[in-house]
Amino acid sequence: MISTLISLIVFVAVLTASVGGYAAARRFVRERLRFVDAAQRASTPWLAGGGAWVLGSLVALLLPFVGPIAALSFGVSVGLGVAAGARDIRRGGNYLKA
Repeated sequence: MISTLISLIVFVAVLTASVGGYAAARRFVRERLRFVDAAQRASTPWLAGGGAWVLGSLVALLLPFVGPIAALSFGVSVGLGVAAGARDIRRGGNYLKA
């Protein structure tokens, strides 16, 4: 029973970190990197995702309940968030007026 509860807590924490990483990266690219040409390169989401994966791996070394899969999912979500933010800029939507 206790192990199931701990597994559920870890799953929710990993899910929260992944969704938060995606949303934060997308918002940062849309709002802060609007006029930066390097944010539009095809390699930028890969670099951001790789950097987030490395940082997540360092956290995984320090915390016993966070594993390499959690670090990988965080890195993938940040990379996808950067790609989505760049796509929002290219589309030129009115997301800033809301």
